[in-house]
Amino acid sequence: MSIALPFRRKLKGEPWGIYLLLTIMAIIVGLPLYLMTINAFKPLEELLLWPPRYYVMNPTLEHFTDLLLATNASLVPFSRYVFNSLFIASIVVTASVLTACMCAYPLAKSKAPGVKLLFNLIVAALMFSSLVTAIPRFLIISGLGMIDTYWALTLPVVASSFYTFFMRQFFEAQPSEILDAGRIDGAGEWQLFWKLVMPLAKPAWATLTIMAWQGAWNDEASAIMFTRSEAMKTLPLAIQTIFSGAGIARLGAGAAAALLTTAPTVIIFIFLQKRVIATMAHAGIKG
Repeated sequence: MSIALPFRRKLKGEPWGIYLLLTIMAIIVGLPLYLMTINAFKPLEELLLWPPRYYVMNPTLEHFTDLLLATNASLVPFSRYVFNSLFIASIVVTASVLTACMCAYPLAKSKAPGVKLLFNLIVAALMFSSLVTAIPRFLIISGLGMIDTYWALTLPVVASSFYTFFMRQFFEAQPSEILDAGRIDGAGEWQLFWKLVMPLAKPAWATLTIMAWQGAWNDEASAIMFTRSEAMKTLPLAIQTIFSGAGIARLGAGAAAALLTTAPTVIIFIFLQKRVIATMAHAGIKG
């Protein structure tokens, strides 16, 4: 009884209206993901039911088999598309996080002349869409002879002004006294960056990892611009090409393809969600 009474008093003081609103919003946001998941396991006759059912009566895996048959019918095996997407996304995420952190650190903590000017240029670059630089990027990549290579699908998207701005704002909020203490102990800037700055910024670059992965995994524009060979296509582009204009017969395979292309991003977010929440809470407190 002594434990239950304080717990009940705490529940009485909670803002149930806010919890109810957040629950409704969570259902609205999660409903498309739920429907996409169950549609991948519905037989074709259940997919064509009207009104649609929000549950699966006879789950099946035949759509995933149809997906493999449809992709294997092309000149390139399905495993090649998966490898391309995983390899490109992994390289882009690693390089993007390192580049953004290494650029943002001096922009946030250095007092060298010209730092503010460089940061203002990065902020100005945020106003331009990536479509504005599409033609210059193609001309540069083509001039360097990188068409149909992994370099073309990774290098142009590694340096992001938004990622640099995001990390700079987080580094700016970190106390400089910690860095000063490290310098007094004899640590150099490289040691400060790897042993103090990066561990403290783990929530921020974990959040950046999710954003970079989502952008790289779903990047169809780069694959369209810089690839001519079927063997260089990424999984989202290959699936879109195969199922564009497909009839009702491939409706279930398309649902399975949507689930497979979305699953990696969702899995990564599940593993890193605590870091994302910590980043948002830190930004809210410092804001």
